[in-house]
Amino acid sequence: MLDVVVVGAGPNGLTAAVELARRGFSVAVFEARSTVGGGARTEELTLPGFRHDPCSAAHPLAINSPAFRALPLERYGLEWLHAELPMAHPFPDGTAAVLARTIGETAASFGPRDAGAYRRLIKPFLPKWDTLARDFMSLPLTALPRDPVTLARFGLAGLPPSTLLMRRFRDEPAKALFSGLVAHVMAPLGGFATGAIGLVFALAAHARGWPVARGGSQSLSDALTAYLRDLGGSVHTDYEVKRLDDLPPARAYVFDTSPTALARIAGFGNHYAGYRYGPGVFKVDYALDGPVPWTAKEARAAGTVQVGASSAEIGAALRAVSREGRAPDKPFLITVQPSVVDPTRAPAGKHVFWAYGHVPHGWTGDLTDTIERQLERFAPGFRDRVLARATAGPPELAARNANYIGGDIASGAVSGLQLLLRPKPTLFPYRTPHPAVFICSSATPPGPGVHGMSGHNAAKAVWKRLRQT
Repeated sequence: MLDVVVVGAGPNGLTAAVELARRGFSVAVFEARSTVGGGARTEELTLPGFRHDPCSAAHPLAINSPAFRALPLERYGLEWLHAELPMAHPFPDGTAAVLARTIGETAASFGPRDAGAYRRLIKPFLPKWDTLARDFMSLPLTALPRDPVTLARFGLAGLPPSTLLMRRFRDEPAKALFSGLVAHVMAPLGGFATGAIGLVFALAAHARGWPVARGGSQSLSDALTAYLRDLGGSVHTDYEVKRLDDLPPARAYVFDTSPTALARIAGFGNHYAGYRYGPGVFKVDYALDGPVPWTAKEARAAGTVQVGASSAEIGAALRAVSREGRAPDKPFLITVQPSVVDPTRAPAGKHVFWAYGHVPHGWTGDLTDTIERQLERFAPGFRDRVLARATAGPPELAARNANYIGGDIASGAVSGLQLLLRPKPTLFPYRTPHPAVFICSSATPPGPGVHGMSGHNAAKAVWKRLRQT
């Protein structure tokens, strides 16, 4: 009999498996797809030689993750590559605000009226970033913080809505960039704790950047898998699990799945019926015959580019999706251009690029033309660079990754108390109604993103259980 079976080979499932194998438990992972990776995969979606990341591409949370930093993943081929700028936020007039590696360069891009406010906001937290990150990404509520004073200060700044935090800024460059940071998790700008989301992304950039993985996000998943196998674990792909009886006997089962799928497979009925899923996304992967022709020079040097003309326009796009139930006319776009820094991703002189905009949950329309019209505002001539495109709306994303219900790449709404207490309000979020069954997906704290911490935290709950039996 195995000690642990893990269902789902996304970053959280693989991290849980690695953590348990490191402690001497026998572990097997079962994945429905033909390759590991979940939201961290790389595929040729458009043309031969163009290697795209179907979901996550830039990794500010992965490089800063306490879980990943404790593992020898570089030994297994993971290499982080940094563009000149982690992120740029261009404006239609050709100017741009930037999220640079230094606080000073970032503050300077906001202009003299907001530079000081940004420094005062960020400087108290950056020297203590590693401790702070470990505190708010570790086991929720039951873990004693290592630096409670800094964590409390962070809470005072970040728990109110981001709209209050942004009152520190007077001009649009800072307001728009910070609004875009919050919008990465598809949360309305006025929501609870949205200020913390923006702060985390900014601090992550200043601490270690927003890199891409050489060769694509698959490199991270492959490194975790190779390390797991060296530890004696096994990984089985093309293995769809429809019920617990499909799995071999084990002392514990860990699910890197949505709460909905877990309830169906384990027979938990309506246990997670109250769990809410959020907006979806419409994503386009591009093969380009040259770099994106951004008008702002800063955007040409950035790995990630946020596209939204103003904080008001970004807020309107989020409201259209979350409150009005429609696709926005001018969507806020998150774009990543990995080949700016990684030439292995495309043939010589060519580039890969992706962009996505938010749409209502389960939306079935086509946002391609709207996305490209928005891009043309900031990069005139963009369409002339397109060699091929691969589109994916909510139905396609859900078919590609079962955790993306309704196209929700966050695996659950990141709003209200569900931002912190997911998948249910409880002190033990990784446990389920069955004492031997656990959940470790992005539906558990600390939530969405490629960081492995949900798997790391769930593994702690599992080994405590196994020590008792």
